[in-house]
Amino acid sequence: MGETRYRRILLKLSGEALMGEAAYGIDPKVLSRLAEEVSDTCDLGVEIAIVVGGGNIFRGISQSAEGMDRAQADYIGMLATVMNALALQEALERQGRFTRVMSAIDMQSIAESYIRRRAIRHLEKGRIVIFAAGTGNPYFTTDTTAALRALEIGAEVIMKATKVDGVYDADPKTHSDAVKFDELGYMDVLNRGLKVMDSTAISLCMDNDLPILVFNMETPDNIERAVRGEAVGTLVRGEAS
Repeated sequence: MGETRYRRILLKLSGEALMGEAAYGIDPKVLSRLAEEVSDTCDLGVEIAIVVGGGNIFRGISQSAEGMDRAQADYIGMLATVMNALALQEALERQGRFTRVMSAIDMQSIAESYIRRRAIRHLEKGRIVIFAAGTGNPYFTTDTTAALRALEIGAEVIMKATKVDGVYDADPKTHSDAVKFDELGYMDVLNRGLKVMDSTAISLCMDNDLPILVFNMETPDNIERAVRGEAVGTLVRGEAS
């Protein structure tokens, strides 16, 4: 174990992050590497909860735009997050980690039903907890789920894993002059319309003073570096310095 800045974190993963360079589904190599980095971070004594999206399999918002009923599309999307959670659980257990998948929708044959106090107890015992099926309600994103679950379990930070090394004032893939922010305030994110998390999630974090760290998951050891307090990515909090 080493010195760490955070004792308990919530790691937010998009479903797309699991695809790697593929157009759909899960890249086993990406999944294995991610599981190894999470496992290494656990060795520091950090308690880790994870919220994973389902966009690599099904995106409710985009399907509703094509004419599907929004609530029905969102429920299908929640089931996609369960599939990703089970795949991540298997990868983590291959690393020798005790892991629990907790679902907001009851499916007792494959996952525990989400109970806040039980989730906290799992974390205290050193188990990695993966929250699946969103909040169990349509019209809420997995960003909002991450904010809600982080607050419920007393996480000290949301660490949002992306494919870029922080938050920029423009898309760095299409704007070579895009400027990266080291720190931002919640209101900066909302007023500028920056794509950190959706506005509901940002507002929830702002109201409860929960910081958000946006970082590049493709850079090796970034999770471990972030929990040690190194300057990684962009930190969103009450007042940017």
